[in-house]
Amino acid sequence: MGTLYEALQLILQVVWFVMIVHIIMSWLINFQVLNLRQPLVASIWDGLSRLLEPIYRPIRNILPNTGGLDLAPLVLFVIIIILQRALANNAGFFYGM
Repeated sequence: MGTLYEALQLILQVVWFVMIVHIIMSWLINFQVLNLRQPLVASIWDGLSRLLEPIYRPIRNILPNTGGLDLAPLVLFVIIIILQRALANNAGFFYGM
């Protein structure tokens, strides 16, 4: 069961990292540091968007419309923190303590 605990923690950490990369990349694209006409940038952006949009979409459906401000990543960060804390607080269950 310890492996399950570590796998869940790893998945949450990977999602956290992918979200950070996606957010920083969106800033760089909006400030025209990166250009989506470059094939590498466009393929990375498309891949990250395809990974995160299925997670963001249900959150966006629940949140009120805030115009150009997207709060879905912030809400997902809070959810990930809550899940990590819940896993850490229940680690004894996974390790049989």
